[in-house]
Amino acid sequence: MSTPGSTHHPFAELIGLTFEPSEAGTSRCRVPVRAELLNPHRVVHGAVAYAMADTGMGGALVPLLEEGQSCATIEIKIVYLSSVRDGVLVCDTRIVRKGSRVAVLESEIFESDRLVSKALGTYSIHSR
Repeated sequence: MSTPGSTHHPFAELIGLTFEPSEAGTSRCRVPVRAELLNPHRVVHGAVAYAMADTGMGGALVPLLEEGQSCATIEIKIVYLSSVRDGVLVCDTRIVRKGSRVAVLESEIFESDRLVSKALGTYSIHSR
């Protein structure tokens, strides 16, 4: 598994998250639903959608960073709109605004054509 700008992402591998090719400033990642990702109510745990948004936001921002820069999550707000029991989750992310020190990003998570979560994130941009 390879995320944009890196070669190894153990947590993404743990949940089965993979990236599709996309333009800089955007990302698309997916996670197939499997039993290990369900909560006791047999629906996908909210942490999966959160992890997709967080990782997708990093994947959209990292290609736009300058040499020697890194980024880190400041905050993410997420709204869970619908539960998911099976299928494949797809997270589409775009940069809303990128400044020199802070970026704001938006993610939408779908199962098929159904919007199931929406997230807004703020990231710091800093020297390594």
